[in-house]
Amino acid sequence: MTYYIAKTVSGDFDAVVARVIDALKAESFGVLTDIDVAATLKKKIDVDFRPYRILGACNPKMAHKALMAEDKIGVMLPCNVIVQQTDKGVEVAAVDPQASMQAVENPGLADIAGPVKEALTRVVEGL
Repeated sequence: MTYYIAKTVSGDFDAVVARVIDALKAESFGVLTDIDVAATLKKKIDVDFRPYRILGACNPKMAHKALMAEDKIGVMLPCNVIVQQTDKGVEVAAVDPQASMQAVENPGLADIAGPVKEALTRVVEGL
């Protein structure tokens, strides 16, 4: 089992980031964090890196359900979605919440992780 859902698309990097954010919104996810990895690495250790963003996406209703089922599940939230420039185009990859939730031995999380995976899959595949 892979731990992510991914697709490579063509287009301008920043335009793809905007498309991802819009697709997340359409699935009731907000972006809580937006980490520009390339800018951070340049600033902190003076290293040039390809365009790479980490978007911390959260569906508040699903997050609330998960927190009610497992009080420490916040260590695995929000759902990270990466957008990175590759030689083949712009790759978008989202965490597979079912894969990550398997580490937590709480069967109640399966009912939550499934719909979240379905939504993130629609986001990635719809690009």
